[in-house]
Amino acid sequence: MEWLDPLVLSRWQFGLTTVYHYLFVPLTIGMALAAAIFQTAWVRTAKVHYLHLTRFFGKIFLINFAMGVVTGIVQEFQFGMNWSDYSRFVGDVFGAPLAFEGLLAFFFEATFIGVWIFGWDKLPQKLHLASIWCVAIGSTLSAYFIIAANAFMQNPVGYEYNPVTNRAELVDFWALLTNPVALAAFPHTIFGAFMFAAGVIISVSAWHLYRGQHADTMRVSLKFGLWSMLVSTAGIVLSGDQLGLAMYAAQPMKMAAAEATFNTVCGPDASFSLFTLGTPDGLSELFSIRVPYLLSLLSTHTLDACVHGINDLNAEYATTYADLGIDNFAPVLWITYWAFRWMIGLGMAHALVALAGLWVTRKGAKRPVAPWMWKLAIWSFPLALLANIVGWVFTEMGRQPWIVFGLMSTRDGVSPGTSGLEVLISLIAFTAIYAALAVVEVRLIVKAAQKGPDTEEKPADESAPLPSAVY
Repeated sequence: MEWLDPLVLSRWQFGLTTVYHYLFVPLTIGMALAAAIFQTAWVRTAKVHYLHLTRFFGKIFLINFAMGVVTGIVQEFQFGMNWSDYSRFVGDVFGAPLAFEGLLAFFFEATFIGVWIFGWDKLPQKLHLASIWCVAIGSTLSAYFIIAANAFMQNPVGYEYNPVTNRAELVDFWALLTNPVALAAFPHTIFGAFMFAAGVIISVSAWHLYRGQHADTMRVSLKFGLWSMLVSTAGIVLSGDQLGLAMYAAQPMKMAAAEATFNTVCGPDASFSLFTLGTPDGLSELFSIRVPYLLSLLSTHTLDACVHGINDLNAEYATTYADLGIDNFAPVLWITYWAFRWMIGLGMAHALVALAGLWVTRKGAKRPVAPWMWKLAIWSFPLALLANIVGWVFTEMGRQPWIVFGLMSTRDGVSPGTSGLEVLISLIAFTAIYAALAVVEVRLIVKAAQKGPDTEEKPADESAPLPSAVY
């Protein structure tokens, strides 16, 4: 039965666990940096509200980190359970950055999390501060190694094919780490993580300010979140531009699918559609809002370049990879087309919320912030999260039908000894367990966020009195 196809079910399971795990990853990375910045401000200025913010958002970070660890372990086990042929073929290459992520970055991060948690009032102030910066660096390094592994799937480099063992074998680890796709995707991903963390900070701060709670402290965190959102958005735009160049160079089919361009177009015809109504086969376009030259500019940084279309690339790939027996090398177009636009639109919407927030809370504003504005800020946090998620959906779905572009098709990577029923049972089990964990995660974070910072807390070292202006 088709609905018991191990390939289909394995893809659904990996997609489910990946999206669920990625609910926690960007918040962990971004909140670790936020806690480090707040604690640095506390150490440098001795203003106690920075200590309150460090403790407060540090608690949210720790709750989220614990859930991310639990869900991340499942991710790596799936390579052996559902994708054993993939692991056998590229394990020598793919396993190297994953090993560095686990043995170097994650252990480094986890060790200093322990130091940070238990080092309050026990370590010298600056040494304790260094521990949270080590956590932030470790989480960022962890992200880079994961991105390097994923970039190999998008643009395989640093390997040689061994016909005797029928495996891809690592020959240049440095080339793997400096993969152009990884170098472009890393800052894009990190800025996306900062954007999501900023969104959470904005929402939590707005919730308390709307209720008149912890006003002095929450105003500081609100400004921090609003400015962080705008800085992150600028970083995402700049890094996204570089990622578009790398993507077109490595996977022109993904760029063609992002625009649903069926025929090769050049110059002004290489336009980018902001919105299109039509049929998925590209034969009928009912309505479209287009920007001339923009697709050429995004793909090559020139206005007169030709951008390859799906039909031409399909013909080329059908000849190059004739032995695979694949009829269509294009991904599911409606997913790639709309995921690309939702990624951009949701991110820009959150940036507009931040820009409006800075305007209405500026010094000298003549009108108080309206209640509906506070509610808009409170409920805006899903925007950046969804932008992150649909961005990864575009990245992974746009690679199909390849599991490693040009080397292995997705259907060739699935475990041959795993039945569809086994995958279905584990898929149902994971869905149920993850749903329960989601309830626990949300309740813990909401409870911590609603409680707010402990503004009654004073520094432990009372022998070094703080300036009176702090209180």
